Amino acid sequence: MKKQHQLSAAERALLVGVGWKRASRVPGINVAELGRESLAELVELARSAGADVTGTVFQIRDVADPATLVGRGKLDEIRAEATAHKAPLIIFDGNLSPMQQRNIEEATECRVIDRTQLILDIFARHARSREGQLQVELAQLNYMLPRLTGHGAAMSRLGGKSGGGGSGGAGGGAGRIGVRGPGEKKLETDRRRIRDRVSKIQAGIEQVRKQRALRREARNAVPLGTIALVGYTNAGKSTLFNALSRAEVLVSSRMFATLDPTIRALRLPSNRRVLVSDTVGFIRDLPKGLLTAFRATLEEVQEAALIVHVSDASNPHHDELDEEVKKILDELGVAGRPTLRVLNKVDLLTPEHRAELQASLASTNGSGPVLVSGLTGIGVEDLLRRIDVDLPTDPMVTLSLRLPLTEGRTLALVHAMGRVLHSQVEESHMLLEAEVPVSMARRLRLHKYATDGTSEAAIA
Repeated sequence: MKKQHQLSAAERALLVGVGWKRASRVPGINVAELGRESLAELVELARSAGADVTGTVFQIRDVADPATLVGRGKLDEIRAEATAHKAPLIIFDGNLSPMQQRNIEEATECRVIDRTQLILDIFARHARSREGQLQVELAQLNYMLPRLTGHGAAMSRLGGKSGGGGSGGAGGGAGRIGVRGPGEKKLETDRRRIRDRVSKIQAGIEQVRKQRALRREARNAVPLGTIALVGYTNAGKSTLFNALSRAEVLVSSRMFATLDPTIRALRLPSNRRVLVSDTVGFIRDLPKGLLTAFRATLEEVQEAALIVHVSDASNPHHDELDEEVKKILDELGVAGRPTLRVLNKVDLLTPEHRAELQASLASTNGSGPVLVSGLTGIGVEDLLRRIDVDLPTDPMVTLSLRLPLTEGRTLALVHAMGRVLHSQVEESHMLLEAEVPVSMARRLRLHKYATDGTSEAAIA
């Protein structure tokens, strides 16, 4: 079964948003502002999927209409707007039930998709790894399954032909008496095909998961601390990742431009080497299936020793978006993990606003967020120093070692992860003075090669 795309290139679309009055009961919540902000985000999502947004419709309601979500009167307005803008597609900022989707399509005579379908479509376009593609297809099929519609008895097959009718007689070859019926409908065939495909995808994902576990095990054999960049989509994580690691990860203003995890090694000011990973951007109302669909990225968050939470300082609502990120981190079970806040895109702030932020952070004694600009490099060195301080301690120890030249892997790791102060070859051994992390010294059992001047108890 081929990957399904909900939007074709440059398809004209009308967007519909709804604000719910029940949200007004929460102190400090402006229903109209919250709803329009969510609709503006939907506009960016639709453009990321390649749609040509021709207009928007917004409504405030007390409760959802069970049949059409927005009510019959509003549907007439939506249909008129879609006709006026010549938009064959309507995208709703919310999740529609299968019945609501069918009713809206019948009333407007337009194709209708909801927020979840739109996000799935973007993920399908941008997933590059084998696992990412499988997980997106699995999420699409699971979403599609309850939304299949039948085509009536005309699409059914005749059943009961496997038996004989005997030789001769009016019923010969037409099936056994009493079992002739409508047979398997097209709807049932589609459902069976989807379930079969889901089973195959799950088996493929499990195989990829085992391969990824082996790679992680091999990586963990080298004791490096891990750092995961997380944040709301379009917060500038990939730009900051490039600034930190000097990598060339795709940077785009479109939402979910990068989905597959990217990992690079990074050396901190203390000379410690760590691994930093760029993760998929979070978003409010992220479909549950997609939390598991990008397990590769999310596992990097769960394995991280330090989480760097990146926020877009230029977004006036970044505090609300940060709360959405925290909710997802809670669902991943990493709420108590050491976390460093980073306010990115400070180059877009006015000088007055930046001065206010710096003044407010001055009272935190170095424990507040770090102000950076991944694009211009402002504050990147400060961020590296804070990562060095906040990363769980793995102190450096100075060692005097006498290593056999046959221990090539150990020698390579000492050079790669530590700092060699002096070295010389003596017959079949290498004499070293080096600074290495204590965890690495213990894992490589360097105490076996320690010479005078090294305390074996410090690394045993």
